[in-house]
Amino acid sequence: MTDTHPAIGFLIREVARLFRKRFEQKIRNCGLTRSQWQAIAYLSNHEGIRQTALAHLLEIEPITLVRILDRLQERGLIERRQHGADRRIWSLFLKDAARPLLADLQPIAEATRAEALSGLSPEYCDSLITSLELMKTNLMAANRAPIPEKKVGNG
Repeated sequence: MTDTHPAIGFLIREVARLFRKRFEQKIRNCGLTRSQWQAIAYLSNHEGIRQTALAHLLEIEPITLVRILDRLQERGLIERRQHGADRRIWSLFLKDAARPLLADLQPIAEATRAEALSGLSPEYCDSLITSLELMKTNLMAANRAPIPEKKVGNG
């Protein structure tokens, strides 16, 4: 399989990059960056999540997320609440002002997805999603397994 599909990682990365770029084009005049939209979209599904856990989900550094959250909080879209047991931990919640914005951006996300999947049958789309989910599961399991160290010789 590796010989027949050597560039699959590059192709997946390029498709993801183009997907993000197209979405950014469409939301350019919405007043939110893609990163801000992504943060509130994840937050809408994980209300009460800790900042560090959201950074992990978004695959960004915690300090980068703090800047995004600062801007969202300034706009009145999110609320940070101190965790009851540890005052250093902040839990995140959407404010009511964010919900209409999410509702406005959802059709844009769906239209972008439809553009990307144009020409693919519903059955093929289902198969593609199933395949990508299996690849994700395989790689998550592989990443948990230790890699044996190779002895490196000198010269």
